[in-house]
Amino acid sequence: MVKRTIYPPVWLLLGLTTIFACNEYFAGPRFTSFAGQVLGGVFMIVGLWLLVSAGGLFSRAKTGLIPFRDVSALVTGGIYRYTRNPMYLGMSLVLLGCAVTVGASLALLVPPLFAIIIEWRFIRPEEAMLRDIFPEQFATYCGRVRRWI
Repeated sequence: MVKRTIYPPVWLLLGLTTIFACNEYFAGPRFTSFAGQVLGGVFMIVGLWLLVSAGGLFSRAKTGLIPFRDVSALVTGGIYRYTRNPMYLGMSLVLLGCAVTVGASLALLVPPLFAIIIEWRFIRPEEAMLRDIFPEQFATYCGRVRRWI
């Protein structure tokens, strides 16, 4: 039996689509301002930087980017010294930036919902897998670096 998984980038696209749908059809109270546009832009830029930076570290370590596949190294350097999940954090920041930029209050529900889904569907199972593959190294890493920030 083939297990079908909706991978994190698809969840990101679903989140972005939901944000724009909220903006168009279910905005709730609006909070648009120039400061919100700037803040949202900063969140998106930082989020994209985290995604690119973390992805580059995976490429240099020659380990797979697709969750649960081709794990050959535990990446603990670069941005991984500060967060165990910079790619998921980056995606969350992109969603938060978009939600703040559109200024629709109901869109602000999307980033925390995304984080909850990612934590339960990916982060926790990935951590269990990494504990099995790198028992001592991963335990030490978890002792010094937080899951999100």
